[in-house]
Amino acid sequence: MQNVYESVDANKQKSWLVIGFFITFVTVSALLIAKGLAYYYGYESTGLEITGLALVLSGLTSFASYYFSDSIVLTLSSAKPANRKDHFTFYTVSENLSLAAGLPMPKLYVIEDTALNAFATGRDPKHAAVCATSGLLATLNRTELEGVVGHELSHIANYDTRLMSLVTVMVGVITLLGDWLLRANWYSSGNRENRSKSGGAVFMLVGLILAILSPIIAQLIQLAISRRREYLADASSVKLTRQPGGLISALTKLGQDREPLEAANKATAHLYIVNPLKNHHDLIGLFSGLFNTHPPLSDRIKTLQQMQ
Repeated sequence: MQNVYESVDANKQKSWLVIGFFITFVTVSALLIAKGLAYYYGYESTGLEITGLALVLSGLTSFASYYFSDSIVLTLSSAKPANRKDHFTFYTVSENLSLAAGLPMPKLYVIEDTALNAFATGRDPKHAAVCATSGLLATLNRTELEGVVGHELSHIANYDTRLMSLVTVMVGVITLLGDWLLRANWYSSGNRENRSKSGGAVFMLVGLILAILSPIIAQLIQLAISRRREYLADASSVKLTRQPGGLISALTKLGQDREPLEAANKATAHLYIVNPLKNHHDLIGLFSGLFNTHPPLSDRIKTLQQMQ
């Protein structure tokens, strides 16, 4: 058995290890791809200039989606504002847990759908929203709903939306650089004299390999970060509610629900407490969970059962 405080600390450490590896991988890969691109066009470079340009472009394209993330996601999900009169339990649970967590009361929304699910969005605690489906609110009792709302508030408190936005920018950098190098190699003859040099040839070869593989690997690590943050939000919810049984029971009911959420799509699926698309990869063994945005529910429940 592991007490909830140890579990939260352990999840934070594991999460930051994955993030640290991700940052190192993206930085090294981006510099090598950029250096290969520089050699391709015939000039010496550390790779910093081209990487910086890709970072700016990726950041600009991601800024709007980050800054207006709550409005965009809620509109795409056809969510309607909740109120104290019609959604009393949802409202009072969120109010009480926000007070306990020391967070501003988030805006509350409801999606009219019988599927069971919920998500949190917003760039920071002052601009956050928690959204639940009508099916979830009708099915869960108060203790179970506290576990779910505690999970979503933990995402807000842990700044997971901001973190995943930054991760998306870094994936965008390496994808953009890889695309530039592959397009240059495909459409342009480049500087043949410089490419014939041994140093240039090595950087070109390494750059091309990374241009193909790095975006895929970076996205896999991005998914691993997403899964790790789900474990952290589960543990943080128990720390907040002091009732692991509520979240365990809620996740069990969510796992039994086979109805996909019509308002969800691949772009928003990672936000939800469980996969809203209800799709499962047929890969086996080591690769069975690599492409999932969420950890297996059985693993999450098992981890929660070991907390005290």
